[in-house]
Amino acid sequence: MEANSRSTTGRLPAAFLTPGSSSFLDFLGDHSPGLLPGNRPLPPLKGAIELPHGTTIVAATFDGGVILAGDRRATMGNVIAQRDIEKVFPADEFSAVGIAGTAGLAVEMVKLFQLELEHYEKIEGATLSLEGKANRLSTMIRGNLGMALQGLAVVPLFAGYDTERQKGRIFSYDVTGGRSEEWGFASTGSGSVFARGALKKLYRSDLGEQDVITAVIQALYDAADDDSATGGPDLTRRIYPIVTVITEEGFRRLPESDVAEIARSVVDARLERPDGPQAQVL
Repeated sequence: MEANSRSTTGRLPAAFLTPGSSSFLDFLGDHSPGLLPGNRPLPPLKGAIELPHGTTIVAATFDGGVILAGDRRATMGNVIAQRDIEKVFPADEFSAVGIAGTAGLAVEMVKLFQLELEHYEKIEGATLSLEGKANRLSTMIRGNLGMALQGLAVVPLFAGYDTERQKGRIFSYDVTGGRSEEWGFASTGSGSVFARGALKKLYRSDLGEQDVITAVIQALYDAADDDSATGGPDLTRRIYPIVTVITEEGFRRLPESDVAEIARSVVDARLERPDGPQAQVL
């Protein structure tokens, strides 16, 4: 809002005092639509534009929660734009978002999503259900469709602990905002096909939290092995994947020292078996 929209008495503008929906996006769309990313006019484009892109995000459930993790590389064409980008963020106490696509827009969308959930809780006096959060994110992605068609796509992976069903859940999206619930594990980004292939062989529904974390890091390693846009564990620079855990106790980010220990064990094991562990024969 512009500063001069305030009255001379210093009171908030009438828009802030008028009853409305519990959606911050609806409020912004009614009173300052130009602030929404999808409403910003873009100049005509000639050819592809080079912007930093985030890549591979993976998620997997276990009995009691869900793991959401991502590599740290951002690319711009054939150039590594950043080696230690943050791609996994808490949405609220019991959910998180991993971003893939145009990095700047993706981070902005996550911040708006965080604000949307906080605004709802303050207005309604209760938190949205996990299903409701997934639907809100779907609406935000759909609002970015115009920019996605110009090459500025954002395709996140959403995961959280459902306090009603008492289990971890994963939701994936396409650029139109189409939402799908994934069972067991999921991935998104340029290395997702390789990460998903690794998890198909390594994941089991009876794995505990620590084993699922190891499997997820194995999957990110495999994605980096075949996808140049995905960054594997960088032992020299001490850059490791971001790994988050969401349970009935809420969101927590695994300490870097813990991730480093698992990543080093994975790398050491690959010296003996470069293609990684084999799936167990049942």
